[in-house]
Amino acid sequence: MSKSLSKSIAFGILKALAVVLGVLVFCYFIYQVQSVIVYIAIAAVIALIGRPVVIFLKDKLRVPNRIAVVIVLLLFLAAFVGLIALFVPIIVQQSENLGQIDLDAFKKDLNALNAQVREFLGVKQIDIIEGFRQTSFVKNFDLQVIPDFMNLLFGGLGTALIGVFSIIFISFFLLSDSSLMLNSVLVFSNYGDEGRFKRVFDKIKVLLSRYFVGLTLQILVLFILYTILLTVFEVDNPIAIAFICAFLNIVPYLGPLFAGILMMLFVISSNLGADFSTVILPRLIYVLSGYAIAQLIDNFINQPLIFGKSVKSHPLEIFLIILIAGLLFNVVGMIVAIPVYTAIKVIAKEAFSEYKIVRNLTKDL
Repeated sequence: MSKSLSKSIAFGILKALAVVLGVLVFCYFIYQVQSVIVYIAIAAVIALIGRPVVIFLKDKLRVPNRIAVVIVLLLFLAAFVGLIALFVPIIVQQSENLGQIDLDAFKKDLNALNAQVREFLGVKQIDIIEGFRQTSFVKNFDLQVIPDFMNLLFGGLGTALIGVFSIIFISFFLLSDSSLMLNSVLVFSNYGDEGRFKRVFDKIKVLLSRYFVGLTLQILVLFILYTILLTVFEVDNPIAIAFICAFLNIVPYLGPLFAGILMMLFVISSNLGADFSTVILPRLIYVLSGYAIAQLIDNFINQPLIFGKSVKSHPLEIFLIILIAGLLFNVVGMIVAIPVYTAIKVIAKEAFSEYKIVRNLTKDL
């Protein structure tokens, strides 16, 4: 073996090790700054949702760019504060109710409900309280969890405030300077390919903006329908429950299923102590029927408008992508499947169109 060949092999090995080391260092760096990446991702979504509003304020109402951005961010902040104002009193009220609850009466209500359900369905009696006591969670419960949870809660509040400030700060610059993300992307383009990168980026930005705006409208429509449904049948805290169930729809297919189960549980808890066959069961049927109607409206009206016109994809195509993403990356994959697939689809179309142009020119020559 010649000396030059030995040097080439050694250089190749060192180069491969350097690449592997670089990849490991990069992955470690991403892991350490994952919270920052989450902030940027949330800010990007806010920028995509708020972009049409900023454009409307600038073009139609002649509002200066910075003021339009501030107005949009104030709207997002007002929505966030409104959600906190909605849920905090409910949490405080439920905490007070838990402190004043009569455990013996609660046990009697559960056992009475259990007996009514058993009698109605014709099954053997199931001791709910005893079954709960026999679970591994109750047997292995450590009281140290309570102070640890409180420390985690107060530490999380500080982190949440930092996160909110960071997201607002990043969102401001992404909304005020639409070319900021584009300039970051152009760093990875080859010399002479800037125009193609800009064209692809603009297409992706428009499609994702339409998708996130449509998704927001979808959640808003479901929230209104659920609120009306729960209010009509006198379920406790209908607005908060409606928001939770509507927000779960960001997880395709699984979200509506869990939302329906959650809504049924709240219906039962709101009527605990009432007769099962004459009160609880009819209300369950009515609420479930209303929930099914809301889902039909969402599936046949909302979703075709969002997926068909915003991301320009066939429903079967979307279903397969979500299914594959769910199998590979679980719930997170199902949530990000459509935005990621939309970006990949635009890039693939652009690359394929350029390939066809080059092939046609080659044929002509």
